[in-house]
Amino acid sequence: MRSLIPFRIRPARHGRQPAFGRAEPPLTRQKVVHDPSPSLWAYRMQRVMLTPYLRAFLRVGLPVLAVAAMAGVYMSSEERRNGVVQVFTDLREKFQSRPEFMVTLVSIEGSSVELADAVRSRLDLNLPQSSFDLDLEAARARVVELDAVKGAELRVRSGGVLSVLITERQPVLVWRQASGLSLVDETGHRVAGLFERADRDDLPLIAGEGADAAAPEALEILAAAGPIAPRIRGLVRMGERRWDIVLDRGQRILLPEDRPVRALERLLALDQAQDMLARDLAAVDLRLPNRPTLRLTTYAMNEIRRAKGLQPLPETVETEL
Repeated sequence: MRSLIPFRIRPARHGRQPAFGRAEPPLTRQKVVHDPSPSLWAYRMQRVMLTPYLRAFLRVGLPVLAVAAMAGVYMSSEERRNGVVQVFTDLREKFQSRPEFMVTLVSIEGSSVELADAVRSRLDLNLPQSSFDLDLEAARARVVELDAVKGAELRVRSGGVLSVLITERQPVLVWRQASGLSLVDETGHRVAGLFERADRDDLPLIAGEGADAAAPEALEILAAAGPIAPRIRGLVRMGERRWDIVLDRGQRILLPEDRPVRALERLLALDQAQDMLARDLAAVDLRLPNRPTLRLTTYAMNEIRRAKGLQPLPETVETEL
C-alpha cells in the first residue's frame, strides 16, 4: 500500500533545523561519571571518628558532661543545694538509727570486777547509741589510760553488744616510795595503789627512787636468790644505779652495778660452803668483784676486842675486815 503521507521525512543534517514536517532524532545526553573515592576532608573526618578516644568520649564523656551541666545549673541555687543536703542528711540519720545498728550493752572480758567497773566508768557511753556514732579508737585510748590495763580491744558484735577485751596487768612487786606503796608489774609499770604492806605480803618488796624502772633486774636477782629467799625482806635501789638485798637480822648484801646476779651467785656458793651468812655479819659488800668486804656487827667486833684485851667499841659502830 502506498503511504497516505504525500511526502517523506528526511533526517536533518548536523547543525540544521529539521524542515517542516520532518522528524529529527532526539539528542543524546552525556553521562556524568562519579568518583567513588571520598574527598581528603571527608577521609580525615572518617579517620577521626574511628579513633577509640573520640568514640569513648561520644559514648561516655559527652553524656556525663551533659548531666554535669544540668546538675550544675540546678545546684546553682543555694536553696536547692540546702534542700539536697537536708535530704541526704535525713536519709543517713534514718539509716544509722535502725535498730540493728544500735548498741545497747557493753560486755567486758578478761578483767577483774573492780577493773571492769573502772572500764565502764572510763568509757562513759550514753546507751543506746548508734554504732556509727561510736569512736572505738578514742574509747580504746581512754581505757588503756588505766594503770591496770595493759591492752584493750573493742569491737561491735551482733545483737547491739560492744565487746571490750581487756588484757590486765598482773602485779609482781610492791614498790615502796616516799609517796606510799604501789603495785607494779614485771616491767615496773604501776598497776594500783596499796594501803598497807600486809595487804600483799605475798609479793616481794622493792624500795627507792628508780626501783620501778629496774624492776626486771630485781626479778632476776630474786630468782637467783633461791636459797636465801625466805630471809629476804626486800631490795633497795641505791642511787638509781645498783641494788642492796636486805635480809632478816639486819644483814645487807651490797650488789655491784654491773652483773649483780653473777656476784650474788658467787656469794651463795661461798655461803653454801662456809655458812657465811649465818655468822655475825652486818653486811657483805660485793661492789668490788675482786675484793669482797665483810662488815661485822658491833657485838661480834667487841667480842674480838675483848679477847684481845682492847676497849669495846660503841654499839653503833660497824667495822669492816
